[in-house]
Amino acid sequence: MNNQMDESIRKKQVRKAAIASIVGTSIEWYDFFLYGTMAALVFPQLFFPESNSYIGILQSFTTLFIGFLARPIGAIIFGNYGDRIGRKATLVTTLLLMGISSTIIGLLPTYENIGVFASVLLVLLRFVQGIGVGGEWGGSVVLSIEWSSKKHRGLMGSMTQLGVPIGLLVSTAAVSLCIFFTGDSFESWGWRIPFLISILLVGVGLWIRLGIEESPQFSKMKEENLVAKQPVLEVIKEHPKTIMLAAFSRLAEQVPFYIFTAFIISYGTEQINLDKQFLTNAVLLVAVVYLLVVPLSAHLSDKFGRKKIYIIGSSITLIFALPYFYLFNTGVPSLIILAIAISGIGPGMVYGPQAALIAENFPLHLRYSGSSIAYQLASIIGGGIAPMISLFLLHEFGSTTSISLYIIICCIIAIISVSQFKGAGQMQQYNHKENRII
Repeated sequence: MNNQMDESIRKKQVRKAAIASIVGTSIEWYDFFLYGTMAALVFPQLFFPESNSYIGILQSFTTLFIGFLARPIGAIIFGNYGDRIGRKATLVTTLLLMGISSTIIGLLPTYENIGVFASVLLVLLRFVQGIGVGGEWGGSVVLSIEWSSKKHRGLMGSMTQLGVPIGLLVSTAAVSLCIFFTGDSFESWGWRIPFLISILLVGVGLWIRLGIEESPQFSKMKEENLVAKQPVLEVIKEHPKTIMLAAFSRLAEQVPFYIFTAFIISYGTEQINLDKQFLTNAVLLVAVVYLLVVPLSAHLSDKFGRKKIYIIGSSITLIFALPYFYLFNTGVPSLIILAIAISGIGPGMVYGPQAALIAENFPLHLRYSGSSIAYQLASIIGGGIAPMISLFLLHEFGSTTSISLYIIICCIIAIISVSQFKGAGQMQQYNHKENRII
C-alpha cells in the first residue's frame, strides 16, 4: 500500500516537474529571444543611432552577445548553489532575475533621451538576463530527469528543451502583434509592450515552480551528507573533457539556430528588403517545427540511443546549410517559408536528446554544475557569436556561401565531439556499501 502511495506521489511530482520545466523555461526564453528579435529590428536605431547601418547592427548584436557571455557566469553561480543547497531554490531565483531585468528594459529611456548612458544600461540588463538564463537550464533539466524513470529520461529532459520553441514562438508572436497594432509607433513605444508583459508571465511561473518538491535523489544525497563542498571546482577538475565535448557538441544546434532566427531577420530586412511583419511571422515556423521535432527526437533517443539521433540531426543540418540560403535568397515568399520550416528539423533533432545526453554524463553530486557549465559554455563559442560572425562574413565576402560553410564546419565539430561521449543512459548512482557516489 505504501509503495503504491509512494508511486502515486512520484507520478504526481513528475507531472509537476514537467509542467514547471516547460512553463518556467518558456518564460525565461521568451525574455531572452525577445531581446534577440529587438536587437535585429529596433535597437540599432534606438540605442546606437549615430552609427552607420552595418556598425549599428553589429553593435546591437554585440549587446546580444553580452547575454551569452554572462550565461557561463550564471551557470557557475547557480550550479554551485544548485549542487549544494538544492535545485528548486535556484530555479525560483533565476526566473525572478530574468523577469525583472526584462521588465526594466521595457522601461528604459533611449539614446535620444539620455545619450550613451541608455546603451550602457541596456548592456547591463542584458548581462543580468544572461546570468539568469545561465543558471536556469541546468537546474530545470536536472530536476526533471531526477524525477523521471530511466526509460523516459530523454523525453522528460526534453520538457526543458520545449521552453526554447515556446519562448521563441510567444516572443516572436508578441513582436508581430505589436508591429501590427502599433504600426508606425512600434519603433517609438510599441516595442516596449512585449518586455512589460514579462512581469505577468513571471508571476505565473513562480506560482507553478513553488509547487514542486526537491528531487528525491538530491534530497537523499543531502541527508547522507554527500553534497560536494565546491561543486564547480570539482567538476572542472574531474570532468574537463566531458565539459568541452558537451560544449562543442552543441555547435550543430546553437550556431544554425541563432543564424536562422536572429541573424536572418536583420539579413532579410536589410539585404533582401523583406517586410518585417512577414519575416517575423515566418520565423515562427522554426518554433512550430521545434515543438514537434524536439519531443519526438527525445523519445526516439530513449529507444535507439542519444548519440545516434544526435548525429542524424547534425547531419541533416549540415546537408541543408547551402540549400537554405539558396532558397532564402530567391526572395520568393513561398520558398523563404519552405527554407525556414526545413531549417528547424536538424537543430530540433539535436536539441531533443541533448538535455539527457549532457546530464547523464555527470555524477549526481556535480550534475547541476557540470551540465550548466557545459551547456552555457557553448553559448560563447556557438550561439552568442553566430550572428556577429555571420554579419562579418557577409560584409567581407558579400555572399551567404561563407555563412553556409560556417554552419557546415560547426556541424562536423559537433558530430566528432558527440561521438566521443561515453554511452548515455547510465546515470551515476549511490554505492551505499561504500557510502559514495559511483
